[in-house]
Amino acid sequence: MKRLFALALLVVALPALAVPTTLKIGSLAPRESPWGKILRTWAKAVKEKTGGEVELEIFWNATQGDEPAQMSKMKTGQLDGAIVSAVGLGIVDPNVNVLQVPGLYAGWAQLDKVRDALKPRFDKSFQDAGFVLVGWGDIGLDRLMSKGVALKTPADLKTSRPWVWREDPVLPPFFQAVGVVPVPSSVPEAVTELSGGHCNVMSVSALAAEQLQWASHLDHLNLMVMAPNIGGMVLSSASLKKLKPEHAAVVTDTGKLASKALTDSIRNEDATALERLKKRMEVNDPTPAERAEWQKIFADTQGRLTRGTFPPALMKEIQDLLK
Repeated sequence: MKRLFALALLVVALPALAVPTTLKIGSLAPRESPWGKILRTWAKAVKEKTGGEVELEIFWNATQGDEPAQMSKMKTGQLDGAIVSAVGLGIVDPNVNVLQVPGLYAGWAQLDKVRDALKPRFDKSFQDAGFVLVGWGDIGLDRLMSKGVALKTPADLKTSRPWVWREDPVLPPFFQAVGVVPVPSSVPEAVTELSGGHCNVMSVSALAAEQLQWASHLDHLNLMVMAPNIGGMVLSSASLKKLKPEHAAVVTDTGKLASKALTDSIRNEDATALERLKKRMEVNDPTPAERAEWQKIFADTQGRLTRGTFPPALMKEIQDLLK
């Protein structure tokens, strides 16, 4: 009995083992993708810098649902964060999608100029909604890819079946300007739509097309840049407030570094992926006359978006920045 009592006292005296706080993060990216590599490095840094007191559990391959579902789960506390594209960011602030207007940005330099100018208002809109926009993370430069048909001019789209992300507000008006009805679905459903022949055109970055296994279903590539495909790292303000202040700082500070790496690395990876696709697809580099035809559609698209999707003052501000 004395021994049992002494053992009980010893157990009580032992310090309780700390249970790490786990932040659940959603993502559409595959674990072994370029995005996955950087995000796993982020998770390792958080664990090391907090002495194991905070861990990140990342859910890959849309296992927490498409991006609208992930953002909804953040609002209810089922997820603490998400790495999303403009579609997910647009759930919080629809004006983020202005960074992906077709034909408005010729490349990364123009995007950076506009995004840097708009960053303070996006930071505030996310903060007001209960989120922290930790940083951006680009996905690539979207280009038109197709199956069985070369897309040299907008007229070549008229008999096509283009796929669009169901919640994407900027691409459907582009196809409407051409006069074609797109096929809307979610990202997880896109492979089925392609393999089943339900769609045969996509506006997608080379890297995303490879990583999401869409490229194998496509055989034509138009080199014209449709738009930058952007994303970002979002965390729940409520989840961060549950952490020790120094640990919350670790999560956001390392998250900013990861976001910077996602921007720099992914841009290079996308350029490399484009070179790979150019070797296996039939490539069209539009002539000046063909580009002029596309520019007419871009102008029509931008007019439609100004009239119904984005504030005219915002569109004018961006156009002025790009002059």
